[in-house]
Amino acid sequence: MSPSSAAARAAVRTEARSPEAGSPEIRASAPAGRTLGTAGRARLRREARRVLFGNWTGNSTVPSLGLYPHQWSWDSAFVAIGLRHLSPARAQRELETLLSAQWDDGRVPHIVFNPRVPLDAYFPGPDFWRTSTAGAGAGAPRTTETSGIVQPPVHALAAWLVHESDPAASRRRGFLARVAPRLAAWHRYLAAHRDLDGGGLASIVHPWESGMDNSPCWDGPLARVTPAPPDSFQRADLTHGAAADRPTDLDYGRYVRLSADYRDHGYRDADAPHSFAVEDPSFNALFAASGYALAGICRELGDEAGAREHSDHAAALTEALVRRLWSAEAGQFLCRDLRAAPESGRAGGRLMDVRSVAGLLPLIAPGLPGEITGALLRTVTGEHFGLGTEVRLVPSYDLEGPAFDPYRYWRGPAWFNVNWLLERGLRSCGETERADGLRADVLDAAVTSGFAEYLDPYSGAGRGTRDFSWTAALALDLLGRPDSGAAGEAEVQRGEFT
Repeated sequence: MSPSSAAARAAVRTEARSPEAGSPEIRASAPAGRTLGTAGRARLRREARRVLFGNWTGNSTVPSLGLYPHQWSWDSAFVAIGLRHLSPARAQRELETLLSAQWDDGRVPHIVFNPRVPLDAYFPGPDFWRTSTAGAGAGAPRTTETSGIVQPPVHALAAWLVHESDPAASRRRGFLARVAPRLAAWHRYLAAHRDLDGGGLASIVHPWESGMDNSPCWDGPLARVTPAPPDSFQRADLTHGAAADRPTDLDYGRYVRLSADYRDHGYRDADAPHSFAVEDPSFNALFAASGYALAGICRELGDEAGAREHSDHAAALTEALVRRLWSAEAGQFLCRDLRAAPESGRAGGRLMDVRSVAGLLPLIAPGLPGEITGALLRTVTGEHFGLGTEVRLVPSYDLEGPAFDPYRYWRGPAWFNVNWLLERGLRSCGETERADGLRADVLDAAVTSGFAEYLDPYSGAGRGTRDFSWTAALALDLLGRPDSGAAGEAEVQRGEFT
């Protein structure tokens, strides 16, 4: 869709509220911003517990049973944040299972494959990545098959929140002492191997590494990538999702090409060509927020030198975010394409004039200058993202952008993890009323959409798969957060399971 006028955008909003043949949706039944009430909270708690219990494999949680049958990296971090309200021990196990597949170079892979799942259940699967052999030189595990790329580093933040849910039990079990060295190695990998331009930020080398796989931000960099031949791979995602909601075959061919090139260079960052190399503000904002969390973990363990190291690096990340990715004209952060011709008089690629929600997520990074925080608040509530005015939840892409599509993966729909992060960012900068309103809308949308993977931002209708793990987990977190009241916390805790 390419709305270029107010009338065209109105047509998009009307269409977004209409059912689409072949793409099932569940309508939101309650007005935006309404509290759930006692019965609604009980229903949410009961249903979220059912989702997380049903998607549990024994050591970790799959995002969904059909579409995503393995363990995903940032999904597990968000799942652990919700699981801490049901069972801190299970939340700890979620993170430790993921970190047990860490590579010797420190990277945490974006997928840990379950060997009991048939190879054709997901593509690209372990027979494509072949990390135990192709990644041997980079330190891939020999007995566990994983992917070779990464996802946003939200894990230290998750570990700290899990610890805080029951500090005494965490200390008794030695949870932080076990995960801290792995989290530190993960952060050092990103700082040492992924600062591709030397500007102080980590780069992503595949759209999947952003977590926002199909964002219009990647259209420009991907256009330079020759896609893999269509007959060289077989997509499995279309078996479980409507084609109108998923990436196109052309984009998928480019994803496959980038993955194969990385694999064929042994997953060694120094040797791989990285024809796609982007500095993403959301990835680095999460890196900064997790850096401060890792500093807190080190401090809890009595490691003051480690605490200073990670705190100083987090502050440097925030400074580099502002220096390299802030656009005063756009009123938000933008992605930097490191392979594009640089702006006149500047080195290090070019900022891409594409507004996505990734440029708002630095609200979660402590230490932003006040004028930048103010501009971000104006942008998130303005015509491009419509918080509190146009939409139920904040969309993944500019409502007025030429590539806006309320249905297609990351090109317009609203996502629960993104809105959870924005709620956290709003609250941290003192926007309590807006944060409370967004939290109410997230909770309402989660339960009325059947814990959908994502939503039509206008109607609140569920899109993608249902019974999605991070939707259930993050709704539980918002319901059980201490600042939501002692009663809410007690209600969640009564549902404990081990």
